[in-house]
Amino acid sequence: MPLSAILPDLSPWRSTRDFRLLWVQGLVTTFGSFMALVALPLQIKELTDSPLAVGAMGAVELVPLIVFGLYGGALADAVDRRKVILLTEAGLGLLAVVLLVNALLSEPLLWPLYVVAAGVSALAGLQRPALDSLMARIVPHDQLTAAAALNSLRWNVGAIAAPSLAGIVVAYAGHASAYAVTAVCFALSVALCTRISPAPAAHDAEKPSLKGLAEGARYAWSRPVLVGTYAIDMAAMFFAFPNTIFPFLADDLDAKWALGLMYAAGAVGSLLLSLTSGWTSRVRRHGLLVIFGATGWGLAITAAGWFSNVWVVLGCLALAGAGDMLSGLGRSTIWNQTIPDELRGRLAGIEVLSYSVGPQLGQVRAGAAAGWTGTRSAIWSGGLACVASVGILAAALPRLISYDATTDPDAKRRRERGAPDTSEPVAP
Repeated sequence: MPLSAILPDLSPWRSTRDFRLLWVQGLVTTFGSFMALVALPLQIKELTDSPLAVGAMGAVELVPLIVFGLYGGALADAVDRRKVILLTEAGLGLLAVVLLVNALLSEPLLWPLYVVAAGVSALAGLQRPALDSLMARIVPHDQLTAAAALNSLRWNVGAIAAPSLAGIVVAYAGHASAYAVTAVCFALSVALCTRISPAPAAHDAEKPSLKGLAEGARYAWSRPVLVGTYAIDMAAMFFAFPNTIFPFLADDLDAKWALGLMYAAGAVGSLLLSLTSGWTSRVRRHGLLVIFGATGWGLAITAAGWFSNVWVVLGCLALAGAGDMLSGLGRSTIWNQTIPDELRGRLAGIEVLSYSVGPQLGQVRAGAAAGWTGTRSAIWSGGLACVASVGILAAALPRLISYDATTDPDAKRRRERGAPDTSEPVAP
């Protein structure tokens, strides 16, 4: 097999300037976000020494994510999507400054950490539908899987470098330094967002409303393939998302030095799959990618909770990341291949809930289970529950198993409506 058949497909990068800008902007944002993602739960742990207090971050973030995720979906169909991305990036930068100021206090306060976590969740809920729905508009239909792989590659580069560096920065320079890096990254991201071409709504787009949200929900519910992607991802993340208790796992394994590596390990596995993702551009049965990837995720998390050697645990977490990447490629491709552009924002709002609510509730589950039964048992039992739930859902949703991009009626309809304009626009 030629090497070009394995390496990532760079067609989306060559096709459109806006994809390149979004890719670089996303890399900067990912780096800054992961710096805070490591520093914030670690700071809560240091202030409280409670796994439940760390897990409570998920509960605090849940309601803003649901409310603003759904509203953000309706907003993305009604206004310029670039404007939404730009304003929310600026808001996230301001919240990073709040964390920085609090960390510089002689006695940092606990409650601002939860308030900022809720604010970040709200802004992410507003932003992600606009960001996700923009991909189907700027990337040709036959390059959507390749675009998803390149976006995952970008995310994983940041997810590997930032947590590893954040562990060192927090240990030797303090939380404030990590938050300062986050604030600078968001400032750079805002500058890049200003260069992206406008993405206005259709001239007949309706204003955000409950009626519009209900229309999007009815469409999603009427498509078993979409329901399957949402349900499997939510179940996998609810039962097998142990990231919030990694500080306690590091203590349990007597390997505090490995905390940053634990946060980065999943991204390493995902990156390795991304770097060999050329074959995914030729896949047509994307529902099987979702099922196999989620099953692999659950099995690897089970093993991570079972073994006591830290290097074996890190290897299992890397395998879990590869499984999550495979499932994510399948989900993203199905969404972008089948959903009409006029509903893309609202459906992206539902997608935000499907891949975000699960981890948020998973944080609460993992923190509570760790407090009751111990850290490692909370991890392996969740992995087993993930595998069982994926198997049950796959059996109940045969349309997801049989999905074929070349024959599915929604995919054919979306493809026949034409490819996006990939010319090189002049940024305002």
